[in-house]
Amino acid sequence: MKENKIKIYLVSDSVGETAQKIISAVSAQYPDIDMSDVQRFPFITDETLLQPILKDALHDKAIVVTTLVNKALVQLVKDFAERTGLQFVDYMSPLSNIVEGTFGVQPLQEPGALHKLNEQYFSRVSAIEFAVRYDDGKDPKGFLEADYVLLGVSRTSKTPLSMYMANRNHKVANLPLIPEVALPVELDQIDPSKIIGLTTTIDSLMGIRKSRLHSLGLKEDSAYTNPERIQEELDYAASVFEKYNAIVIDVNKKSIEETTTIIEDLTQNK
Repeated sequence: MKENKIKIYLVSDSVGETAQKIISAVSAQYPDIDMSDVQRFPFITDETLLQPILKDALHDKAIVVTTLVNKALVQLVKDFAERTGLQFVDYMSPLSNIVEGTFGVQPLQEPGALHKLNEQYFSRVSAIEFAVRYDDGKDPKGFLEADYVLLGVSRTSKTPLSMYMANRNHKVANLPLIPEVALPVELDQIDPSKIIGLTTTIDSLMGIRKSRLHSLGLKEDSAYTNPERIQEELDYAASVFEKYNAIVIDVNKKSIEETTTIIEDLTQNK
């Protein structure tokens, strides 16, 4: 851990708002210590999600802060911390244990009970988490749960479109199409009406890619921006769209909002 800087993993089975407020309050007492590096892991409700987070926290030498109400998950964190030396703070259990011991009343163990947030809010947050988890083809299994699967070559706005649609309560996954990379078998198992193909023009794509490379300080003249290679990629994408009977949208000169509206309108009528 770097001097005067603390990395924190905030783990919650809800949105993590309670822990974030406490961390901010503590941080205000230490103006010379940087506590801004807080990675949030909301809606952690089972061991398969929790265990990799703990391993990453140990690797990063981070402090794990939890507001978990599920006793089994809390115990898992405690056991892991005892075995590995992971630094761990549990904001919920101490006071809950006192109340339970004093009155003999079992807690609800209901995530988010404090806020009683409405269903639409939870749906939106869940959709955003979904979009992050299944961005860029990270796990094709997510395609089976998605409301929409966006397909397209690099720089056709798949990720920003996924995030915007998530804010409209759509669970969206996306997959970059690369001629040399095999397609996941999950695409064969989903309803074609959920598959959205994003395309554009060679000139537009070449300009966007050059701008991207420039922003990264890389040479703009490469295979990534070569018009013949781009044409090859777009032709391949078109063949994939045809194979899966995808809804195809040309995103050239279209805003994210406009593309989203088109997708919603087309799929409602399909």
